[in-house]
Amino acid sequence: MKPRYLLNTRSVQRHFDRAATSFEAADFVHEVTRDGLFARLEPMRLDARQVLDLGCATGAALPRLEKRFRRARIVGVDISANMLQKAQAHRGWFSRLSFVHSDARALPIADHSVDLVFANLLLPWIDDPSAIAREVCRVLRKDGLFVFSGLGPDSLRELRAAWAAVDNYAHVNEFPDMHNIGDSLVQSGLRDPVLDVDRLQVSYSDSAALYRDLKAAGGRNALTAQRKSLTGKQAFARMQDELWRFAERNSLQLDLELVYGHCWGRGPASAATDVRIDAGAIPVRRR
Repeated sequence: MKPRYLLNTRSVQRHFDRAATSFEAADFVHEVTRDGLFARLEPMRLDARQVLDLGCATGAALPRLEKRFRRARIVGVDISANMLQKAQAHRGWFSRLSFVHSDARALPIADHSVDLVFANLLLPWIDDPSAIAREVCRVLRKDGLFVFSGLGPDSLRELRAAWAAVDNYAHVNEFPDMHNIGDSLVQSGLRDPVLDVDRLQVSYSDSAALYRDLKAAGGRNALTAQRKSLTGKQAFARMQDELWRFAERNSLQLDLELVYGHCWGRGPASAATDVRIDAGAIPVRRR
């Protein structure tokens, strides 16, 4: 990750705290990827008893996870206390939901105790995918499942190009490509990663609506290299003019590259004194 695209975790937390009351009205991209994750979960045979919804936001996935894994204890995890407060509204009288306020890179969860980690659009808010992969590998049981969605490098390219024509500050996150994510998963000890990409185009009648949605969903600039002073009216107007260069049929078009993936837990590492031998490689003496 280039230094200019490093995220300020406190800013991320603050933005999502502020967006907790507006998030559900503007989470249509999260809804698309959430549906995509559940569609990919459907054919998988998994008897999960412990499930983490990592980066659960206001908890829209929690009822579906409860329905899919009826015997499981479901834990919603988020860095935003305000988001978790909203998510608790999904807990019924007999619900087995619980909540943890935590950074996803340092979970207060026991090693190899979780059967499923579900993470919808968490990766765009983490600088280094391997940090999440290592922590997921730590908490997953052997043959536990990690399913996730993220954004690929082509996402918001129109917005990135419009700002680049105005100044040299960082305004839009840089998202890792599918191959880098896959490498991080394998290097962290997770196994058999499978990734695929889908596309989503979002249209806006004006740039004000675009920025309202980004703000409402917590998608504000949290980069450490962002401009420290306010952007002037002239610079912002120029950026909007540049953005309209990508307009089609009198509407702004933003492309999103949706990345989906899943992989499996390897379980505890073997002790250094353990020796594993492939039984098929053992010669057999015949009389």
